[in-house]
Amino acid sequence: MKHLRLSQLAIVFAALGSVAIPEMTGVGNIAYAQEAMRPEVGKLVQQAGDMFRAKKYRDALAKLQETDRIGSKTVNESFTIERMRLAIASATGDNDLIIRSGEIIVAANKLGSKEQLQLIQVLANSYYKAGNYAKAAKAYERYFAEGGTDTSLRQYLTQAKAQSGDVGGAMKDVKAEIQAAEKAGRVPPQSTLEFYANGAQRAGDKAGYQSALEKLVAFYGKKEYWQNLINAVERNKDFSSRLTMDLYRLKFAVGLIKDTKDYMEMAQIAIQDGNTGEALKIIDAGFKSGALGTGNEAARHGRLRDLANKKHADAKAAAANAEAEAEKSAEGTALVALGFSYATAGDFDKGIPMMERGIKKDSLKYPDDANLHLGIAYIMAGKKSNGLKVLKGVQGKDGSGDLARYWTIYANAK
Repeated sequence: MKHLRLSQLAIVFAALGSVAIPEMTGVGNIAYAQEAMRPEVGKLVQQAGDMFRAKKYRDALAKLQETDRIGSKTVNESFTIERMRLAIASATGDNDLIIRSGEIIVAANKLGSKEQLQLIQVLANSYYKAGNYAKAAKAYERYFAEGGTDTSLRQYLTQAKAQSGDVGGAMKDVKAEIQAAEKAGRVPPQSTLEFYANGAQRAGDKAGYQSALEKLVAFYGKKEYWQNLINAVERNKDFSSRLTMDLYRLKFAVGLIKDTKDYMEMAQIAIQDGNTGEALKIIDAGFKSGALGTGNEAARHGRLRDLANKKHADAKAAAANAEAEAEKSAEGTALVALGFSYATAGDFDKGIPMMERGIKKDSLKYPDDANLHLGIAYIMAGKKSNGLKVLKGVQGKDGSGDLARYWTIYANAK
């Protein structure tokens, strides 16, 4: 039996009120055992069958309605009448009639196990199409309980539960599906992860929402997922503002820096932090993209580039003294910061060893920040394995741990 597959976003739309409808094909192909009938019943059913084969569906249905006036029908007679009525309903797309006849046939329990299971599936789809989601959910559950193996129907089961108001049950099913996929080494379906992210967000489950977004980013990598994930981190009440530039760096890496405002703010922060080489790279990218150097603010953009060039020249002139002071210091923060400045400017051979020496000195005010920056520097330098090893140890609850995970996802995807 064929089914219309859900689109990647259909589950999310279902949670918001839109409904994907499964196909109802194959109803008339169910095999039935022949049953004995009284002549007055059998004659009408035979005539209806002839009309059905001639595609005179309205006449065939009218002929079957004559049997409704015959009293004391046996179970076998009712079963045979309804199987014919079901075939007509399938051919004409009469969903209400499919439900009526399908319920009678399933209740009679006279089909073989395979055909019974197929008809339960048909009924579940019909309930779903009719908007009777509570009955649809029960029918889908019965389908699986009795041995059904079409895993595509689990998406409909989840939607039916959500639409019927059993959001908790739907979320529980989806979570189990995600866990089962990961345990088996499979990538969870995109639509399943989207459903869970949407449900968690609506329920106020920030941790569940963030976890689902992380999986969507890791497995599917769409920019909108990255944007939602970064926004979720930034909105976290524990997020430290000193990591704002690190958020910008991640946005820049995944291609989310596009607006003039973002280029300007990111470059200004880089200059303030002493990362003038990085600021110049950002400004150059902004001019290349057309976000800078055009419009009413073009002169301002030019002045920012001039300032970055001047600050970078000043930093170069003072580099020797700055390095000597940092090396002499018992505390490693200055050495890490200076090394990171070299690394973000592209001088990895000089910057990374300097950062490592600073971290070894210990006595760092923010050790997680230092290791986060060292991991980022390694990844920028193309030394992925070194970077991942360092980032794994960053566990800060102030946003540094989140950023370490996201740089890890970025590096693995890259």
